[in-house]
Amino acid sequence: MFVDYTKIFVKSGDGGNGAVSFRREKYVAAGGPDGGDGGKGGDVYFEVDPDSNTLIDFRYNKKFKAQNGENGSGAHKYGKSGEDLIVKVPKGTVVKDSETGKVIADISEDGQRELILPGGRGGKGNSHFATSTRQAPRFAQDGEKGIEKELILELKMLADVGLIGFPNVGKSTLLSRVTAATPKIANYHFTTIYPNLGVVKTEYGDSFVLADIPGVIEGASEGVGLGIQFLRHIERTRLLLHVIDCSGSEGRNPVDDFHVINNELKKYSEKLSKRKQIIVANKVDIMQDDTGFKELEKLVKKEGMELFKISAVTGEGIKELFNHVSEVLKTLPKEDLFDIEDKVLYTLEDEVEEFNVEIVDGDYIVSGPAVEKLMGRINIGDNESMAYLERKLQDLGINDKLREMGVKEGDTVKLLDWEFEWFDY
Repeated sequence: MFVDYTKIFVKSGDGGNGAVSFRREKYVAAGGPDGGDGGKGGDVYFEVDPDSNTLIDFRYNKKFKAQNGENGSGAHKYGKSGEDLIVKVPKGTVVKDSETGKVIADISEDGQRELILPGGRGGKGNSHFATSTRQAPRFAQDGEKGIEKELILELKMLADVGLIGFPNVGKSTLLSRVTAATPKIANYHFTTIYPNLGVVKTEYGDSFVLADIPGVIEGASEGVGLGIQFLRHIERTRLLLHVIDCSGSEGRNPVDDFHVINNELKKYSEKLSKRKQIIVANKVDIMQDDTGFKELEKLVKKEGMELFKISAVTGEGIKELFNHVSEVLKTLPKEDLFDIEDKVLYTLEDEVEEFNVEIVDGDYIVSGPAVEKLMGRINIGDNESMAYLERKLQDLGINDKLREMGVKEGDTVKLLDWEFEWFDY
């Protein structure tokens, strides 16, 4: 089964906690703190899998988590770092943030590996907190939490040329005629429900990849039918071959078809609507009335496009068309899917000092990254640790903020799950 869109949950590893430990050896009266640091959490990488061409492996397996770092221990022993997680995806996979829709990575090069989520840093052991006045700190730092995200994976086929047009206009027949691909062909609409790829080799030795995109219909850009799923595969192509049935065999008007398809391209992507396009008038072998074709010819000339008459069944005009396509491709650059400036990178903050204070039912609630980091290294049962907490609350400006908001002696202040009675000094 061909699957080209899915959502997954990914989490990088948490950092290990730092250790609270003191050197205790015979004949060593006061060895001092020797707690080791926690290990770093595992990173999450995405890597090209050369043997895969679909996202079907993610249909049921949707949760991926890197290994956590191990905790530190005594004798300055550091915890072991967690193993990195490598998620293998087919070439052409675009990774997006589910919440914002921003692109994180475009996995489209052979052997490419991209860091998606960095693992949390390990917490510092108590040996880092010893000072001349605090020689036996009974607290250490917790490891940093990893990053958890819901991600969208979109597979966009890597083809040089895309065949577009209404259902049953002969795209699959044309693909089978010029490549070794064997798409399903039948005389009914939506015979092709998955994109097909084939390699075209011209008589001059040039070659390029051709994609048969399932029939786009009116309303495709809004998701009618499987429109958006089909349209995403056109984004990477450098050249579009717009196949139009000029025979009138189904009562279609070639000019109307031209306008409908191009309108859908424009609504889906302004950039895509400006992609170079060659009009391919197919089914000339069964054309009884050339009125529709002549109208199409006038329109194409007005639009400044090129027009080729072919029959995918008999082969008429195909060699000339694809020799021309090969020459045109030599003048067209590779398409970038997104601007590198828009790329999102997930990072762990070096020093987070953001906090928020709000009053709820008379209590002062202090929250935010700065508080989470601070409380992760506090041992509430230790006097030295509490003295450290008081100093950090002052350094971060939390005490001043509480006073500014009107806190008085006896009021309740809550730091995450811990609360205390305010005493001003």
